[in-house]
Amino acid sequence: MAFALEKIATPSSLLLYLAAGFCLIYVLLKAIQLYRKRQQLLKAFESFPGPPSHWLYGHSSQISQDGELNQLLSWAKKYPYAYPRWFGGFMVSLTINHPDYAKTVFGHGGTVIGGLLILHGPKWFQHRRLLTPGFHYDVLKPYVSLMAESTKVMLDKWERLITVDKSVELFEHVSLMTLDSIMKCAFSCHSNCQTDSDSDYYIKAVYDLTYLVFHRIRFFPFHNDFIYKISSQGRRFQEACRLAHQHTDKVIKERKTSLQDQQELEKIQKKKYLDFLDILLCAKDENGAGLSDEDLRAEVDTFMFEGHDTTASGVSWLLYCMALHPEHQQRCREEIKEILGDRETIQWDDLGKMTYSTMCIKESLRIYPPVPGVSRLLSKPITFHDGRTLPEGSLVGVHIYSLHRNPTVWQDPEVFDPMRFSPENVSKRHSHAFLPFAAGARNCIGKQFAMNELKVALALTLLRFELAPDPAKPPKEIPQIILKSSNGIHLLLRKLP
Repeated sequence: MAFALEKIATPSSLLLYLAAGFCLIYVLLKAIQLYRKRQQLLKAFESFPGPPSHWLYGHSSQISQDGELNQLLSWAKKYPYAYPRWFGGFMVSLTINHPDYAKTVFGHGGTVIGGLLILHGPKWFQHRRLLTPGFHYDVLKPYVSLMAESTKVMLDKWERLITVDKSVELFEHVSLMTLDSIMKCAFSCHSNCQTDSDSDYYIKAVYDLTYLVFHRIRFFPFHNDFIYKISSQGRRFQEACRLAHQHTDKVIKERKTSLQDQQELEKIQKKKYLDFLDILLCAKDENGAGLSDEDLRAEVDTFMFEGHDTTASGVSWLLYCMALHPEHQQRCREEIKEILGDRETIQWDDLGKMTYSTMCIKESLRIYPPVPGVSRLLSKPITFHDGRTLPEGSLVGVHIYSLHRNPTVWQDPEVFDPMRFSPENVSKRHSHAFLPFAAGARNCIGKQFAMNELKVALALTLLRFELAPDPAKPPKEIPQIILKSSNGIHLLLRKLP
């Protein structure tokens, strides 16, 4: 008997028992930690009623990707100010649908996602101050002709694609066009990406990243970094990041190569108009320090994404709205023809004269905001106008899509009505009822750039084509960081004489 016990209690088996014991203790401690975290979250959000959720899955089981926006609109009607949305059992965000709450959040600060957006405190203000000159109207003015050039390349492609009764899927073409524009305007790089298929890898990488980030948030096991890294989606995410960074690094390397000697650098600094990359490379703070390589890449990545994919969404949905509403399409076309006269292209001074077209653009951005929601991680406690509070470290999300369709804010919110943006109606509206570019100190730094590109794309498209929806292929809205359609945006195009 003693011999048998001695045989069982070998060193290797003891190590096995110890390892199993440590694993059990770790699992128990982790379970206790998660239980305490959930209790803290329940207490923090207890003053905000919301839809019932599962203790482990949260609201994930109640929301499908294709039906997410409709479900959130339904909840927004029941909870018109805000409600907690659970992403699994241990991650929750206060979803905001009302301008009063949005105003408090955007005036509060906090940390958000991506490049300049993830910074906070003194570093964020330093970067914002360094980058703001890149969006002065003197810098934006010469970009209009470059945007027009890129748009015309896209429209030429559409002319070759037109066949009777066969629609054209817009989003891929528009995405390449806006990438072409951002490369020319912000980086002085003529990439020919609209006609060179080798550039498609970057577009595909951005598509992958928007989907994967969105899916990771919704699928609660992927909230754990280790589980996500070893998953197939985690590996796919790393590959998409590598491809996107490869494109960014190429842009930065090419410009740095041209600035190797002091003479070239001095030429850049003396230019009357600097592009975005000029400003990044030449920017110095009060101590004479420029951006680190890491900061430089982060800002270029952010601007490449924000400057092309979100604008592509805005342009695509705008053209879809024009197709759905031929009376507004024709009125915009007549306005543009009157402004341009005998000219075939658009200039800087024309943009401010596009009064009705601008109202249509804003109404399209209301119904189909390119970024359907933005999030903040609170760096300090927040108190809303009704006295309800959230502690530091809480997540809040302003759901712009729901806010723009909130019936307590907008009359008949599903109706396309550009007159909502007439001066008399704008003056009566809440300051935070319309937020396509967010608001406050952290609003979209490139909003004027985006509005200019929307105007140029609309004007040149309507001068050349009559747009109509394809009844066989209506778009299916899905939020993947930006607002997209799961089946594309298909329009019937007729070349105008």
